[in-house]
Amino acid sequence: MARINIPLDALTSRLNFSGRFDSVRSQSLANRFANLKPVGEFFDVKRLSRPRDFAEIQGRVNYNLSYFSSNYAVVFVMLAIYSLLTNLLLFFVMLLVVGGMFGISKLQGADLDLGFARFTSSQLYTGLLIVAVPLGIWARPITTILWLVGASAVTILGHASLMDKPIEASFSEEAV
Repeated sequence: MARINIPLDALTSRLNFSGRFDSVRSQSLANRFANLKPVGEFFDVKRLSRPRDFAEIQGRVNYNLSYFSSNYAVVFVMLAIYSLLTNLLLFFVMLLVVGGMFGISKLQGADLDLGFARFTSSQLYTGLLIVAVPLGIWARPITTILWLVGASAVTILGHASLMDKPIEASFSEEAV
């Protein structure tokens, strides 16, 4: 059977994803969320309209992803929190691993003496691994990550493609 080759470069170059995330890495977290747009502007129902064709969708997505980027980051964080709250076992496993590693690091290489047994840091890390890996597999993290990616993509790209550009942005493009 012949392999199907999907030209990912052709798809991503059409959506202009190549340099989109370069500015995100260079900004601090406080600076990133300093340019949040107001909720009234983000949910402006008067600017929602159906795009005419793919070129208009592409233009809207390119504009809105950069204009509302901080708002989209907040939407992603809210969906991530929702996914953790609906998958409590995964949330527990994450807390267990973080708490266990924090507790073991507080020993600073010393043995844990419980009176009836002594455990080295290596034994404690191994015990944490033996408990956390089966629980982590049982918690279905891949399913949760795939849901998060899908829900974020539908929500963010749906908003970006349906939200029309402001009139000022349309006039500034024509002047160029």
